[in-house]
Amino acid sequence: MNHLRRATRRQTTSDVLLWAVLTILAAATGPDPMAEPGAFLLVTGGRVLILTAAVLLGRPWPWAAVALITLVAPWDLGVGFATMDLSWWPGLGVTKVVPITSLTPAIVWYAYLAGRRIEELRLPLAVFLGVAGAGSGLVLVSGGRPEDWIGVSTALVATYAAPYLLGVLRRRLGFQRARAQAAAEAQARLRERTRIAHDMHDSLGHDLALIAVRAAGLEVSPGLTPAQVTAAGELREAAAEATERLRQIVGFLRDQGQGAPLEPVGEGVAELVERARASGMDITLNQTGEPSPLAHRVVQEGLTNAAKHAPGAPVTVTAGPWRVSVANGAARGRATAIGGGTGLAALRERVRLAGGTLTAGPHGYGYELAVELPRAGEADPRPVGGPAPAATPRSEHDQ
Repeated sequence: MNHLRRATRRQTTSDVLLWAVLTILAAATGPDPMAEPGAFLLVTGGRVLILTAAVLLGRPWPWAAVALITLVAPWDLGVGFATMDLSWWPGLGVTKVVPITSLTPAIVWYAYLAGRRIEELRLPLAVFLGVAGAGSGLVLVSGGRPEDWIGVSTALVATYAAPYLLGVLRRRLGFQRARAQAAAEAQARLRERTRIAHDMHDSLGHDLALIAVRAAGLEVSPGLTPAQVTAAGELREAAAEATERLRQIVGFLRDQGQGAPLEPVGEGVAELVERARASGMDITLNQTGEPSPLAHRVVQEGLTNAAKHAPGAPVTVTAGPWRVSVANGAARGRATAIGGGTGLAALRERVRLAGGTLTAGPHGYGYELAVELPRAGEADPRPVGGPAPAATPRSEHDQ
């Protein structure tokens, strides 16, 4: 019984209206209730009962409704959707194309529903063959005229096959849209996970590099016992190993089409530099005007590379609206990590999307990371439709 229940009130209302229309049509085409009351009750009453069953079964089992309505309203080969004069062909005359009855629209509707809702082919094929057999019998009983064979053939195609195939097409298109939407949602989740992973790399990698800088400073601090110096060295090596593992994990998750990672909330370039100074880095900040929104990420990447690959070296940070650079001098200690290129590659892509250019390489006795951004009203420096700028040669500072 659960299969016969309608899911919504709208379905119930539409089915009741359909039943009322079919009942009226069946009564209108049946015996005259005034002249033949007995025949009216027998014929029309039987039709109404069959149509009631058809409407009840129509939603869960539409092919059952098709079969039942066909029994109630067999074809009338003398009434067709169109009339064609085929007397120009030997043996043919006036032909009724697509024989119809008052209930033909209901058959078309349920055949369409069958195509939309039923995936297996055996039941539709069985019903179609049954109807085709009944139509063939009707033609043979009528004398087997060629015009009648044409009428039955066109009725099978237009009333049963075409609506069913249209429903199948609609069902498959729905499946394709659902699969495309699911794939788009999966891609969105993957991009969000990748974005979060890169955000972890940017922030945690920077913090781990500062931890390694502090540990390296403790190693050379006077007054420590050998055991404390050893512990500080182990801490520095552990921070370097953690940074390398983080880089490898983010490398697996890298997505070229990702969005930009989030920046730490409320932290500007000055706060970032102060936090790095507190860890023991020697940093000079030259800030002019309001730095660009990309400045924080550029400075973070430059300070992280300097802390990892040039510990103890003086660092100069220049931040402005159109240019951001981080330059360090010669290293005064051992590097705390090996370069992987993930952080700098991600930054280069973000700068490219912002319309700027990134350069990174040796500078004097050290290394410089610089980003140039287009000024307001200035043309994009990248060539229109041309290839992306060539990648800067990698060095040990490429994170």
